[in-house]
Amino acid sequence: MKKVIIMLMLLAPMTAFAQKFGKVNTQTVVQTMTEYGKAQGELQALQKQKETELKGLQDELQRKSEEYDKTKSTLNATKQKETEQELQNMYTKVQQAYQDGQQELQKKSQELMTPIQAKIMNAIQAVGKAGNFTYIFEEGTAVYTGTNVEDVTSKVQAQLK
Repeated sequence: MKKVIIMLMLLAPMTAFAQKFGKVNTQTVVQTMTEYGKAQGELQALQKQKETELKGLQDELQRKSEEYDKTKSTLNATKQKETEQELQNMYTKVQQAYQDGQQELQKKSQELMTPIQAKIMNAIQAVGKAGNFTYIFEEGTAVYTGTNVEDVTSKVQAQLK
C-alpha cells in the first residue's frame, strides 16, 4: 500500500506537466472578421446620422440665440423671459438628443458585437477541445507566459472560416 501511495505521489507532478496552455489575441481575430467590418460600417453610418441630427439642433439653437441677442433690447420683459425659456428648452433638447444618440450607439454596438463575440468564443472552445488545451488565455492578460504556451490565434481564425 505504501508503494502505491509513493508511486501516485511521484506520478502526480507528471500530470501537472501534461497540461497544455494556449493564448489568443481576440482583437486580431475580430479585426479579420467580415462581420466586424459590416458592424463597424453600420455603426459609423448611425453615428453620422446622429451627428447630422445633433448639428441641425445646434444650428437652430445658435440661430435663435443670435436672433434673440439682436432683438433683446426691443422686447418687453415678458417676451424676453418667454424667449429665454424657449432657448433654455432648446438647449435641454440638444443635450437630451446627444445623450439619446450616445445610448442608441452603445445599444447598437452591443447588439452587433454580441453575436460576433459569441462566434469567437465558440471558435476558441472548438480549438481548445480539438487541441486538448487545459486553458486558453487572452494574450496579454497573464502575468507570466512561459515557452510552452501555444499561440492559437491563427487556429481560431481558421476555425471561423
